[in-house]
Amino acid sequence: MTSTLAGDFDYELRGAGYATQRRPDPRIAVLVHAALGDARTVINVGAGAGSYEPADRHVTAIEPSAAMRAQRPPGAAPAIDARAEALPFDDGTFDAAMATVTVHQWADPGKGLAELRRVSRGPVVVLTFDPDALDRFWLAEYAPELIAAERRRYPEIARIAAALGSACDVHEVPIPIDCVDGFTEAFYCLLYTDRSAWGFVDAEAVTRFTGELTADLASGAWAARFGHLRARPEFLGSLRLLVGRP
Repeated sequence: MTSTLAGDFDYELRGAGYATQRRPDPRIAVLVHAALGDARTVINVGAGAGSYEPADRHVTAIEPSAAMRAQRPPGAAPAIDARAEALPFDDGTFDAAMATVTVHQWADPGKGLAELRRVSRGPVVVLTFDPDALDRFWLAEYAPELIAAERRRYPEIARIAAALGSACDVHEVPIPIDCVDGFTEAFYCLLYTDRSAWGFVDAEAVTRFTGELTADLASGAWAARFGHLRARPEFLGSLRLLVGRP
């Protein structure tokens, strides 16, 4: 039996409703599934509630949080209680491996990525955020403390790519204006942010952000600087899809 806390977010205490907030966006799902190629057997590590798992392949899900395993929908593969750093499978067991918005929660990302590479005969697909591109989002100007906190959480893209194989492609993933996945940048033209992210900044920063944004909305300053985002059908922020091949 694993312990319940991995990384810096306690899903046992704060993961309620995750499956509702973090629904897979179908356009992002198409990219993830295409990256898996013709794989028939797939291991999904840090599987959570099952976001972005392909329904047309045999999926083995790995998820250490009981709260997240309980939110997996009917018909989804049952999740095994295990961690990325010690996958209980032989070398090359699966045609492909995937990990979506989870690597930053692993106790040892390098070891976990090496395990994904070990158990996959083919591609290893990772969906994550580029810490060096987080400041593309307008929120960086109002809440730099939040961006700094998020930057510390996410492993560098080059570090992930180096662990995925001798050949790794890195793709910028367009975020649709009506994206249904609830990560912060999905609301690039709306005045809403992922509530889980604010747990990493202090109350003073939150109060300052709220005050400044409220004032700029009332004066029209926010609209003057960022209102053009509402006319963009998609946004290229920090979301990245990495596809490593042996």
